Amino acid sequence: MTDPIADFLTQLRNAFRAEREFCRVQHSKMKQEIARILQENGYIKGYSEEEEAGNKKFLKVELKYVNGESAITVIERYSRPGRRLYFGSNDVPKVLGGLGAGIITTSRGLMTDREARQQNVGGELVCRVW
Repeated sequence: MTDPIADFLTQLRNAFRAEREFCRVQHSKMKQEIARILQENGYIKGYSEEEEAGNKKFLKVELKYVNGESAITVIERYSRPGRRLYFGSNDVPKVLGGLGAGIITTSRGLMTDREARQQNVGGELVCRVW
């Protein structure tokens, strides 16, 4: 069994450690939504879709550095295929006391833990980043 989301997060971590300008991964809607949330919260510069011959799509993620250090200190998978973790609207945990961001998949799409508490929805906590 593979976990494409965990692979995506690992590719981001490795690209930051290697001090690359961008990271290129296979495209999926969920990866694109995670990249959107990371961009909105200031963890990456941006992302774009690229298409190659053979109808293959890739996601190019532009990495962000602040004073030579990566903007992401830690990015980790929380819920995984072998252990799904769901939280009700009242139980959505804060990441690092509210300083980090948790990415939650809800019935209204992917959103941060902060947005989920504001909209009073729960869901699966996919990953945490700070």
